[in-house]
Amino acid sequence: MGEKNNGFDVLYHNMKHGQISSKELTDFIRERSTIEEAYARSMTKLAKSAGNFSQLGTFAPVWDVFKTSTEKLASCHMELVRKLQELIKEVQKYVEEQAKAHKKTKEEVASTLEAVQNIQTTSQALQKSKEIYNAKTVEQERLRKEGATQRDVDKAGVKAKKATETYKSYVEKYATAKSEFEQKMAETAQKFQDIEENHILHMKEIIQSYSQSVDETHIQIGEFHNEFVRNIENTSVESLIQKLAESKGTGKERPGKPPESYMLHSNNTCLSVSGLCVNKSVVRGTLNVPQVDAEGFCIRPEVNENDILLICLDNTFYSSSDSEDEDEPRKFHVEIKPVQPNNGTHQNRATIDELKASIGNIILSPSTSVRLHDILANNDLLSLDPFSPTLAAGSSLSVSSTTVPNRPTTPLTAGALVPPPRPSSRPKLPTGKLTGINEIVRPFSPPKTSNASPPPTAPLARAESSSSLSSNASLSAGNTPTVGTSRGPSPVTLASQDALPIAVAFTESVNAYFKGADPTKCIVKITGDMTLSFPVGIIKVFTTNPSPAVLTFKLKNTSRLEQILPNQQLLYSDPSQNDSNSKDFWFNMQALTSYLRKASDQNPSASYYNVDILKYQVLSDGIHSTPLNLAVYWKCTPSTADLRVDYRYNPDSMASPGPLTNVQILVPVDGGVTNMQSLPNSIWNAEQNKCLWKLSDISEKSENEGSGSLRAKFELSSGPSSPSTLAVQFMSEGGTLSGVDMELQGTGYRLSLNKKRFATGRYMADC
Repeated sequence: MGEKNNGFDVLYHNMKHGQISSKELTDFIRERSTIEEAYARSMTKLAKSAGNFSQLGTFAPVWDVFKTSTEKLASCHMELVRKLQELIKEVQKYVEEQAKAHKKTKEEVASTLEAVQNIQTTSQALQKSKEIYNAKTVEQERLRKEGATQRDVDKAGVKAKKATETYKSYVEKYATAKSEFEQKMAETAQKFQDIEENHILHMKEIIQSYSQSVDETHIQIGEFHNEFVRNIENTSVESLIQKLAESKGTGKERPGKPPESYMLHSNNTCLSVSGLCVNKSVVRGTLNVPQVDAEGFCIRPEVNENDILLICLDNTFYSSSDSEDEDEPRKFHVEIKPVQPNNGTHQNRATIDELKASIGNIILSPSTSVRLHDILANNDLLSLDPFSPTLAAGSSLSVSSTTVPNRPTTPLTAGALVPPPRPSSRPKLPTGKLTGINEIVRPFSPPKTSNASPPPTAPLARAESSSSLSSNASLSAGNTPTVGTSRGPSPVTLASQDALPIAVAFTESVNAYFKGADPTKCIVKITGDMTLSFPVGIIKVFTTNPSPAVLTFKLKNTSRLEQILPNQQLLYSDPSQNDSNSKDFWFNMQALTSYLRKASDQNPSASYYNVDILKYQVLSDGIHSTPLNLAVYWKCTPSTADLRVDYRYNPDSMASPGPLTNVQILVPVDGGVTNMQSLPNSIWNAEQNKCLWKLSDISEKSENEGSGSLRAKFELSSGPSSPSTLAVQFMSEGGTLSGVDMELQGTGYRLSLNKKRFATGRYMADC
């Protein structure tokens, strides 16, 4: 149970964590299903391409084996997708049943919660009465020893007796509360244990179904692969050649001796020099008989295109099948027909395979449209409207699908990364009477414990002004990317053989909405931007080198990202990468050079140019992903409004915990505030009717490890006041929430600076 009897709170929140685990298992199976579906579609596409490969040559029939096998593999993975989708429905049904069971359990253990609160209150009262009893007893004894008047001694005795009776009564109350607490807690602990056992058994059944589906798929894949191997082995060289002969053969009959009717020996005009005999009796149309020139050579006759000639040539080639009379020259019958008119029926036509062989692939040039955005920067929360849409950090990225030779792009849906919506109406206060905001127990769950130490902060090569990687300058041209200029240190002279320096910045925005004291109702969305900074000297290297080294980098720790939207006008990636914790990207160097040159033309005085590379959305785990946990309490009467804001620094939400700086809390208060008292001191703006706290840095090194409370009392002239939504602002330099990082690949470039930060977008809390 512990010193403070917090065992009930631990068990209750552990039960709630079971519901989170169920939802996370659903997300895991859904992601596996998405991966399998993408793989199946890729295999189907591959099968189609195998069917479209060249059908010329002896090897052509083998492509049918590949096509059939690949189609079967694709069907295996699609069947696994179907099974996983059915399993997801079962898990979602279990999550709903689990939520109902937890709600019922919460009602059943309400009496135990009262017993816990009772023993905690009684324990505090018992301790206090004990201290008073000891003090009064000591005081009476001191007066007696010092020889005080009898009246003083008697008066001290009365007080000591009263303290003794009070102490005795609390001892009895504590015994009763302890007995009730132990009984209730034993029953409740058993109930929680039964819930956890059933939960684990159900989760194991789900995992068993998942494993069985995957195992069945693997067995089927193995069978299809063995079938493929057998088909290849059965495809012999002889069978392939036989198929070629059957499909491309021109006939089986060998050429024999021509019929005698075609041998022409009479009525011939023979020219002894050429050996050409022309049968004049079968000449159709007008034909001039060849004449011999002075040297004895044949003069070519003029032949009409419609003439048909029957020509007998002296054969000077013989074979073993020739006539036994080798002295008798063989004669061939040759028929020369006129060219037929091109009426479409006898037109020579290239086959599909020949066309493919001659044309090749058609390449589409990438689209050049990119949306521009500006970054809002303001340090004073009072001067901003915390509910304005402009406070939402991160803008949507225009993504267009492009076809790139040999390096396919990653197909991603371009969606606006927006902060969580503000509720349409504010929550109503409970009807029960509030006894005071100072008596409410803080709702924050115990901090997570982890044996794994956080990754070290990436060292910065040199100090740099905050504007060098975050300030953006919009370009007027519509076909240019979001490019920012930076006035950092003077650029060095770069040579083409040097490793070219570039810098990277990761900027993340955390949006959160806290609803009352229930951690499970916290809505969180975290987005991020990756920006590269190029020194001005790199442009000359790119433009003078016709083939600069391709800039390639690995995006690390991507398993914590839910979505990645690369700048598809500049980046390529391979969707077939199977590493779930990293992703490789490489630049379209021609497009990058063009963009940087255009940026330089529009702002030639800049030393560095910033280019938005990609945006991403981070996987969140509710309140555990928020750097600063919040809970708000109001107590409203016609004449006053009491406010309390509890906060707790949450280092587990950060990849590398760092202090939260520029912390500001803004609260609108209506009802005609005439006077305000606050602790710590805050600023009241009468024109805007808002209260503003500005706090020093919050970290684990702060008082109470970064936990604290803000309190304020407002006197009203036209109350009661309506509990309002408060807005919070803070930032942190040197780290991110996601832990995402980049690593350059290959040679030719070096990373001179790696800058990381995160800040609030819409960060709000209701009571």
